[in-house]
Amino acid sequence: MQSARNFLKELDYSVLQQCMHCGMCLPTCPTYTTTHKERHSPRGRISLMRAIADDELKFTPAFGDEMYYCLGCLACTTACPAGVDYAHLFESARAQVEQEGILDTPERSFWRWLSLKLLFRHPRLLRAVGRLLYCYQQLGLDRLLRRSGLLKRLAPRLAALETQTPRIRAQFSDTLIAASESPAQYKYTVGFLTGCVQDLAFSNVNRDTVDVLKANRCKVLTPRMQHCCGSLHGHNGAPDLAKELARKNIDQFEDLAALDAIISNAGGCGSHLKHYHRLLSDDPEYAEKAKLWDAKLKDIHEFLAEIELVPPPQGGDVRSVTYHDSCHLCHGQKISEQPRALLKLIPGLQYEELPEAKQCCGSAGIYNITQPEESQRQLDRKLDQLAKTKSKTVATANPGCHLQIQNGIDSRQLGKQVAHPISLLAEAYRKGS
Repeated sequence: MQSARNFLKELDYSVLQQCMHCGMCLPTCPTYTTTHKERHSPRGRISLMRAIADDELKFTPAFGDEMYYCLGCLACTTACPAGVDYAHLFESARAQVEQEGILDTPERSFWRWLSLKLLFRHPRLLRAVGRLLYCYQQLGLDRLLRRSGLLKRLAPRLAALETQTPRIRAQFSDTLIAASESPAQYKYTVGFLTGCVQDLAFSNVNRDTVDVLKANRCKVLTPRMQHCCGSLHGHNGAPDLAKELARKNIDQFEDLAALDAIISNAGGCGSHLKHYHRLLSDDPEYAEKAKLWDAKLKDIHEFLAEIELVPPPQGGDVRSVTYHDSCHLCHGQKISEQPRALLKLIPGLQYEELPEAKQCCGSAGIYNITQPEESQRQLDRKLDQLAKTKSKTVATANPGCHLQIQNGIDSRQLGKQVAHPISLLAEAYRKGS
């Protein structure tokens, strides 16, 4: 099929040349350390991309499979001494894969249409599906279906995915959080992003985040019926849809300049949200707005560290906590010490460092759906390290990591619970008051 665009050729060629092939990325890459195959490493994938751009290699299903075998964890960007922008490269490669249609099948096209083009573009529809899923879970139909074994016999792949379905909350963010909330006296005015999966499955974390911001002298503006950030689309070869959602998110706030910050509490979302200017750089109406947006976008831990956290009151239960780095918070946003520092400030918490804390858990957006076997290998490695800790609480700041690790913990019966660091801080503030 003749493509209308070649995303790899449109890149500044120096970006493709930047990789020095030094190999520093190899020991940090989850897929390379599993298979020890060059093509499964960042260096190998960049070589394939460059061969495509140089017309030395044709687009094939094998190339498409390789681009999607990457977790996109960005550990290679932290290790890279040349500063290769791997995220931009692999997003461009995946966009080209989708445009060429080399992986298209009727089933794959249906799921991409349902998720990328329908559900995650229309928040009301996504919430309606969330309500149906909540009823399905509350009525116990999920447990009944699993016990019957019917789904496993009819559709084994779907049955495996069904067990990973997040528990939907009874109330979503718009019900728990007012459009504007503030303490009696405030010093900062911030916008707050509630997310999509975060809104359905972790609206309690969103409520905790607003409470923590208010405890730290912030007036919080939370737009109603918010849109997906577009990271799902950007990472899965749908840049035009990612741009559409970026514009909608920017338009949610009438006066960006008046905000001290725009707050995200999900590591994966935040990493994408901070790159709207690159996404919209060729949009004459939104390019400058997107540049301002990027400057205002702050992860919650980053923001609290910058304004000097109001220390939580003394007291509280003594318990041990460990921390798993969300890949896109750690490698994408370069935020790693701030969550740890926050946890160490909470009275009663005894911090224990997790071995290989920065190793990917295998969630990686929808990787656990598209590459279940490799995802499980990465999760098993993470669970092996968690089993070495005495901590009963595992803190992490990304919904995908939260779900993946909690499901793994439950399957192994490790007796641990996953929590967002901000929820632990909010709990400390509430006990103090």
